[in-house]
Amino acid sequence: MTTACGNVKPELLVLATGSGSLIFSHVNDGGFWLIKEYFGMTVGQTFKTWSLLETIISLMELGLTFALAAVV
Repeated sequence: MTTACGNVKPELLVLATGSGSLIFSHVNDGGFWLIKEYFGMTVGQTFKTWSLLETIISLMELGLTFALAAVV
């Protein structure tokens, strides 16, 4: 696909969008409540932990997407 920004690969665009969707997840995520109950944490503790971990996952995925874009 060619755009005003140059040659854009739709596959990489999907990966980048997916990584951005994970960052700073909200409490309406089912995984949030599973982790809270499984580890016996308060909502505040779970919110801090879940948000940090989801942000790390998101940034790592974005970095891997950039690396993949450099190779492809």
